[in-house]
Amino acid sequence: MIIKDTVFGEIEYTYGWCKDITVEFFEKDTKIALMIDGDIDDKFGKGQHESYIVLMQNWEDLHQRFLQPILDYYNQKRNELGYDIEFNKNYPLIETKDQLLEHITLVGIIVSYEDIYEGRDIGILFDCTWDEENGLGLRLINEKVIEVGYQDVAI
Repeated sequence: MIIKDTVFGEIEYTYGWCKDITVEFFEKDTKIALMIDGDIDDKFGKGQHESYIVLMQNWEDLHQRFLQPILDYYNQKRNELGYDIEFNKNYPLIETKDQLLEHITLVGIIVSYEDIYEGRDIGILFDCTWDEENGLGLRLINEKVIEVGYQDVAI
């Protein structure tokens, strides 16, 4: 089933509402999945529209702020696993944001159901070289990173 939404445009329902979009991520056009929470017969909430509109209006500035929380998370995870002491090829020393960009790939944006959290709720999905099975996720509330973890924190 395909519908045309006033904010999301033409989207298709295949086990969830989704479509491919292209966003700029650190000066590279990146094709990603846009997923919007909702059942096949639901209408999208005003909060979902607002969350997406505000995200896209501020994307250029916002995506720049993703790297430091990801770098902090990575180094914490690396430390917890003992790879700051013992070498592991999957968890190399990453000290800069430029180095981090070599290990992550933006793959999706999730516009969550409204009213689960207070505020505009967005999930950001990445693939990462250090954990190909679980990936990497960010939870944004009102355009601020509130949680970094496996991809399921963004879902």
